[in-house]
Amino acid sequence: MLGFMSWLIRILLLAAVIGGVGVFHQWRQGLPLRVTLAAEKKVLLIGNGTEIETVDPHMATGAPEHRIISALFEGLVAPATDHPDKDGPGVAMSWDTPDFITWTFHLNPKAAWSDGMPLTADDFIYAYHRMLSPELAADYSEMLHLIHNASKFSHGELGSFDEVGVEAVDSHTLKIVLEGPAPYFPSMLKHYAWFPVPKHTVEKFGTMTERDTAWARPGNLVCNGAFTLKEWRINHYLSIEANPNYWDADRVKLKEIHFFPIEDYSAEERSFLDGQLHHTETVPLEKIAYYREKRPPFFHEDPQLVTEYYMFNVTKKPFDDKRVRQALSLTIDRETLINQVLKSGSVPARGLVPPGAGEGYEGPDVLRFDPERARQLLAEAGYPGGKGIPEVDVLTNTSPSARVVAEFFQESWRKHLGLKITIRQQEWGVYLDSRRKKTYDISRAGWVGDYPDPYTFLAIWRSFDGNNDAGWDNPQFDKLMFDSEREPDARTRMGLLRQGEELFLEEMPGIPIYWRMQSHLMRSEVIGWKPSLLEHRCYKVIDLDPTRTMDTLEAKTHP
Repeated sequence: MLGFMSWLIRILLLAAVIGGVGVFHQWRQGLPLRVTLAAEKKVLLIGNGTEIETVDPHMATGAPEHRIISALFEGLVAPATDHPDKDGPGVAMSWDTPDFITWTFHLNPKAAWSDGMPLTADDFIYAYHRMLSPELAADYSEMLHLIHNASKFSHGELGSFDEVGVEAVDSHTLKIVLEGPAPYFPSMLKHYAWFPVPKHTVEKFGTMTERDTAWARPGNLVCNGAFTLKEWRINHYLSIEANPNYWDADRVKLKEIHFFPIEDYSAEERSFLDGQLHHTETVPLEKIAYYREKRPPFFHEDPQLVTEYYMFNVTKKPFDDKRVRQALSLTIDRETLINQVLKSGSVPARGLVPPGAGEGYEGPDVLRFDPERARQLLAEAGYPGGKGIPEVDVLTNTSPSARVVAEFFQESWRKHLGLKITIRQQEWGVYLDSRRKKTYDISRAGWVGDYPDPYTFLAIWRSFDGNNDAGWDNPQFDKLMFDSEREPDARTRMGLLRQGEELFLEEMPGIPIYWRMQSHLMRSEVIGWKPSLLEHRCYKVIDLDPTRTMDTLEAKTHP
């Protein structure tokens, strides 16, 4: 009897350790799935791909952070409830502009911080001051350089923030003056770089510009979004709960959302099939075709405004020579990679800027597969047959798809150019740090459009941009971007941006690979979830209906 009890306790402990409601369900038939219990309690369980670095809106840089921060904080403009890519009211009830340069935002008097303190126009001015301060060194500070004099302040050329083009007309009216006309400006404000932060909490745990303080941790974080931070167990899950002080709290349907950092796509798929998740971040590459054909009820495939690319550390030889960079791009057969290897539904990139990134913009169609020309370029650069080029370090994060692409590149460059490639995979935070410090030769990267305009894909390649981890410095490119910011004529502006993209593709500091199609699995209990080119999510209209539970046998059967 004691032996049996010991065995039973071990089984139960194992189920608890691995979150094994599904496992225990298989051991003892009849108990409901974890997703069913969660749906009844209005708790959404979703995969988030990887562990995040921070929930501080001014310190974040990645898509995993974006998905969580956009639930905790809200900017002047928010994803519309009928379509997340449209501009809906956020903290601002409305806004107006006579010339697309001067914008006036009328704040909701009901807007408040999660601790009940009122949220005013001064909170946004404080946030922009913090974001633009050189001492903070925020990666996304350049996004705010659209504001009049913001760039000068950020570069220490102004003595006072009072000269920057932001003004609190009164406690609920905010005026922002830009450097030039920007009709797309409201869409930018849905990005977390523009979100407010609470001065009274930030400075309770440090100074305005002190990085990585305790203000953004569970128990301390004060936010203004539809949800607040409940718990954060590193590498296990992060949970958020409905914010009763949110101005639109009556519309919020979910009680909680739990984000699970599952980097292994197959493990995430198993969690979904075992009834542990309502929604996955992605689908294993080798399973996409199967789900597309055999399980359409919970397979979803959505186009995104995303470019996946590899970038060079142009501060290191031989990648300081554009002929070497061009040669490596010319030996990538994107059609084969997408259609025969990944089979993901993504589109082979023809340029840097993906389709749909701006009305009236048509990017260059220049990327091609030409190994013979690649070998000529490598020889012209002084490396015939790859001789003289030491072993190349290729850096990626740890996702399985990143490994697959890296191995495809590794074989392509060995076969066509005679190069020896080492693949180095790192956990997300370490990988981002290696990119920033430029301790790599070539690195995997990806860019999710922050707003629907070509500028969001091009501006990160400016010499001074915080997201330019390649170290590329081209004054001509910088000037084209500068001029595009101040050009009032839409057609002329798009022409300047196209010139910038053509210059990028000539210099090739990065290799565009494909424009991403996002595949994910979602259970039928989830309602109100809408696709978004920009990965915006309007969490307050998402709901769970436990009566729409999938057939449990279907959910548990692994392909």
